[in-house]
Amino acid sequence: MDQQFQHRLQIAEVVQNWAVWRDAGFWERFATVWHDDGWMSATWFQGPASQFIEVSRRGFENGVSILHFLGGASVDLQGRRAIAQTKMTISQRAEVDGQLADVLCTGRFYDFFEQRTIAGKDEWRIVRRQPIYEKDRIDLLDPAARLELDPNLLGQFPHGYRHLAYLQSRLGFKIKPDMPELTGPIVQALYQRGQKWLDGADSPFDEPPVPSGI
Repeated sequence: MDQQFQHRLQIAEVVQNWAVWRDAGFWERFATVWHDDGWMSATWFQGPASQFIEVSRRGFENGVSILHFLGGASVDLQGRRAIAQTKMTISQRAEVDGQLADVLCTGRFYDFFEQRTIAGKDEWRIVRRQPIYEKDRIDLLDPAARLELDPNLLGQFPHGYRHLAYLQSRLGFKIKPDMPELTGPIVQALYQRGQKWLDGADSPFDEPPVPSGI
């Protein structure tokens, strides 16, 4: 088998394992998709992967319903570095302003990968995951119910994830207001950072990231 194709299959498997193991609550297995210095960014969380695993576990045990579904993937390889982009949806169910609702957000996972030797074996794992939020919507579970969103609160959030952010803010989460969307300078800067990573940059970030404090 062509070596590059083999690497792409290994990276795609890690991406798929991320979604399956996280959503199923397989926390020990979920930890193996990350390098020790792995970093996760989301609307409601920015911080080390180890901390993300712990807050996700607590949420799972407390009934927080956030699920992921994956689509097509593209992998750029350069030596022992890779950037993987994977189409995805994030689905979260919760009560919003007195009504039970589902929010569905469509976007991409933009993953910084590196192949490192772990316990004598070369393994591809995630160094940084940055979702790109393209569009979202909110649907009531009861078709006869009526939901009136606060327009002032809704208008505070970017178009790519405004309904997801609205729901999460109502649950008490602090939302990051400048996440990458389908277009714009923020996502272009992410693409540029990805190319620097492939070219051998020491870090997947332009500047040291700041944890959200969750």
